[in-house]
Amino acid sequence: MQKHVNLLKLSVGTESVADLIAWQKTRRAQSGDGLPRHVTRMWPRREAEILSGGSIYWVIKGVIQARQRILRLDETDRGDGIRRCAIVLDPEVFPTAASPRRPFQGWRYLQPQDAPPDLPRHRLDEDELPADLSQALADIGVL
Repeated sequence: MQKHVNLLKLSVGTESVADLIAWQKTRRAQSGDGLPRHVTRMWPRREAEILSGGSIYWVIKGVIQARQRILRLDETDRGDGIRRCAIVLDPEVFPTAASPRRPFQGWRYLQPQDAPPDLPRHRLDEDELPADLSQALADIGVL
């Protein structure tokens, strides 16, 4: 079995996991088959590792807060002749334990052992903490 790798990506302009989910339900954020996607200029060099079980971990307000399984990578063109990569995602979003991250551009690879765990199923119905409180608690190691 091939080892997988994950992607780490800033969700720019998103205030919460609920915002991310709402955005992905818009027609603009979906591929032709209705699945959410994220379009990026660069094609991941570690494509085989990503597609062997990788997820995209979303950094929202400086904290990893959610992940989604990556289903495939599609080549896309926005009409300008530039080849781009559409990262096609499973629509199910898994909230994760909060893990602070400094700002960065583009995306980064995230090894499985460095990825925060998903929140337990019994916590999925809890109200989301405000981003600043979640960040403060993560900074001191409580979340």
